[in-house]
This record gives sequence, structure tokens and C-alpha cells, in this order.
Amino acid sequence: MSDLNSRIVEFSTDHVPEHERAALWREHYGQVMLRVDFEPAPQVVFKARNRAMTLPGLQLFDAWATPARVSRSGCYLAHGADNVILAINRNGVAFVASGNESCELREGQAVLLSGADPCAFHRASPGRLFTLLVPRMAIEAADVSVEDAIMRPIPADRGALQLLDHYASWLMSSGDAIETQLLNLSIRHVQDLLALAIGPTADLGDTMRARGLRAARLKLAKAFILANSARHDLSIVVVADKLNVTPRYVQRLFEIDGTTFSAFLSGVRLTNAHRMLCDPACRSLAIASIAYDVGFGDLSHFNRSFRRQYGLTPREVRGDRVCGRALRLNACSGGAVE
Repeated sequence: MSDLNSRIVEFSTDHVPEHERAALWREHYGQVMLRVDFEPAPQVVFKARNRAMTLPGLQLFDAWATPARVSRSGCYLAHGADNVILAINRNGVAFVASGNESCELREGQAVLLSGADPCAFHRASPGRLFTLLVPRMAIEAADVSVEDAIMRPIPADRGALQLLDHYASWLMSSGDAIETQLLNLSIRHVQDLLALAIGPTADLGDTMRARGLRAARLKLAKAFILANSARHDLSIVVVADKLNVTPRYVQRLFEIDGTTFSAFLSGVRLTNAHRMLCDPACRSLAIASIAYDVGFGDLSHFNRSFRRQYGLTPREVRGDRVCGRALRLNACSGGAVE
């Protein structure tokens, strides 16, 4: 194994004794790097080379090997279950199976797999596979149906697939030469190209417009929640009806933004409660009344959520404010607080 730079690691059997290669590859490359089971073909001298590049939101693997079977199941599925896997067969013939489906990949063809499902690759002859691992959410953000695309072979002559292959290969070969800002943009480009490659009717303009539409809808959803957070009937269904979309779509908007509908709504309500607790005009209001006014229906839930958010109870926040005001007044008068 060698580190080509801080982002790329290369594995090779070139300098490993023949009788140790399979075990070394199985234990280090298979079980540690890819979380897969690996079994080379019998009666064949095993040889393999692999380059791996790990980036935020993207992993790339370029692997060549003699005949072998690679499978992913059991405990390995817990790692990377939120990813989708695109396997591009660069040469040779590969047989892929997942669930009750199977397909044959010829040179240049590709197939999409779910990181949450068991799968297996089998080669009867030497071959090369280029694999991309991308968060499923990043692909669904482009309004592409991942479920419809899984295990559906992608033809080698699809332009988006060819461009994706070339672009991802350039990204891997450039390594540390790419500055961070450009690297982040490149990752997004790979994700967009993957969405185009697996979406049979999409084009780049559709993808960009979809992303802009999602951003606008998320902004409208947040604005509606901010304006109506005190409503006790406010729910994801109410917001979805307002936007004329499904509740699942609204939930996905917040997931892409790194949160959830419930967490965002709770955060808005807690912020409003904190503001009221620190407002002298609300000093006469009971804490239970404040909790109800901002939208909470359960006082215990409000207290737990408030403490988790601010590290203090609502009563302590209100007491700190009163105590702090007393200290300032006393300091101005030259007195001391007992």
C-alpha cells in the first residue's frame, strides 16, 4: 500500500509473495477499505491493483484484478448504507447481482446499486472496474428516482456516463493539485453528472432548474414556518399543502439542508420562547403560558427541548436575566449584593 497524496491510496500485489496475496487483499483491501468479502478464482495466480480517493460526499475506486468474486452483505451493509454505488466496467465482462436481479456488464457499461442492499460482482477473466460512491441524498436532490435506476444497466454510449467517467478520472488523477474551492465544485459536478447518467429523461438544464426550484421551495417553507410557528396545528402536511407538494418532498427539502422539518420548527419555537423569557414585557407571563404561546403543547417536552438547546432551564434563563439586571443596578449605586 502507498499514499500517493493525502487523498489517494494505492494498493497493489506487485511486491507481495504469491501465496500471501489473496489473504492480504481479503483482510486489508476487502474487509477494511471496501467492507466486502473477496474470493479469487482458484487455480489462477492472483494479481490486483486499486486506487482509492476519498472526498467529502464522494469516494472513487479504480480497480483491476484477475478473476474473482466480490460480495457485500451482512454486517458490511451498516457501513455506507446511505450511499449509492455506480460501477463502471472499463474492460472485461462483469456479472452483477443484487436481490433477485442480475445483469451482465460489458465494456463501458455501468450499473447503479444501493449501499443498503447486498450485492455481488463476479469476473471470469481479468478486468477493470471504476466505482463511485455518492450519498443517496445528493442524487435524490436532483429529483432522480434512485429506486427506478437501481440494477438497470446504463449503456456505454450514453453521453452523460462517458463524461462522468472522464471527469471522475481527471479528478482522481489531479489529486492534491486541485484547490479546495474548485474541489468542492468538482464534487458537485460529479454528483450532477451521475444524476444525469442514471436519469433517462433528464438533461443538465433540468437538473439545474430542479435545484433552483428546490432552493426556492425550501425558502418558502421556512418563511411559512417562521410566520406560523405558534400554530398548534402546524405540521409537515400543512406546509406541503401550502407549497402544493407532498409531505415527503418537504421532508426531503429539509434533509438536503442538513436538518428535519421537526427540528427546524422546534428551533424556531425555542428561539421565540427564549426571546419572551428575556423580555421585561413578558415577565408576568407564566412559563407554561409562554410555552403554549410559541406553539408547544406539552410543558415537559418544552422544558427538555429548551434545556437541550440552551443548556439552561427556562426558569434559569429568566432568573439569570433578573439577577443580571439586579447586579447592574447595584453596581451603579455602589452597593453590594448579599
